[in-house]
Amino acid sequence: DSQTRMWKALKVKPEFKISLSESQRILEKFAESKIDLVVLHVDLVGSTKMSMTLSIDKLSAIIRAFSQEISSVISSYGGYVLKYIGDAVLAYFVIEKIEIDRNGGGSNTALSPYSLQITNAISCAYTMIEVIQKGLNPVLNQYDYPELKIRIGIDFGKIGVVQYGIDIDELDGKAVFTRPHIDLIGSTISIVVKMTSIAKPDQIIIGQKLYDKLDEKHKQAFRQISGTSSVEDYINEVSEGKYFFYGSALTETNS
Repeated sequence: DSQTRMWKALKVKPEFKISLSESQRILEKFAESKIDLVVLHVDLVGSTKMSMTLSIDKLSAIIRAFSQEISSVISSYGGYVLKYIGDAVLAYFVIEKIEIDRNGGGSNTALSPYSLQITNAISCAYTMIEVIQKGLNPVLNQYDYPELKIRIGIDFGKIGVVQYGIDIDELDGKAVFTRPHIDLIGSTISIVVKMTSIAKPDQIIIGQKLYDKLDEKHKQAFRQISGTSSVEDYINEVSEGKYFFYGSALTETNS
């Protein structure tokens, strides 16, 4: 399916229609509060070079196809696209809480230690890489386009859901539809974006808070990354302490 959509994007006018209305409806329920989210940020490697060497129609086709496939994968794993930022996509997964019986003393809500949404976010990231490698790149190779590679950052945290104001659609100068303009804010988002910038092509980097919530099977797929970089200094400063991050193993073509 990805190959077919990629071919159409290159040969005919694409029909990808972006709608963030479902995402906005989800966030409206939590407006002016903090909620537990897994945040996922994915961007294209080398997009600046592509913008300098490709014509605008070719560049647009690639970015559009990339956004379409990434959005489809996110949705299939129960996530939501928050926004498109040039050559990047910012998404989130709402973490459900479960009721735990406190030794007969009544039930309390708590995070499931191995929440399905947390492992879904990890699986989503791996599928993104596979879709790019096996879905889009074979078609791009046929038409002498550059291959695509992506970087992914993921972490868990409490995120503020903020309503900035009201978006107004007008017709003949009259408001015909209004909706709240809602966004997410929090250090987790900043950390995820920074982590993405240090990931190698087709690599996933996750933060310590997310790593600590994984089961042992999923933890084995990641190794702690160490070093002294401005990104690491920034993350430690934002997290107010030593904050570790972990990278996935690279594929054979990247190792």
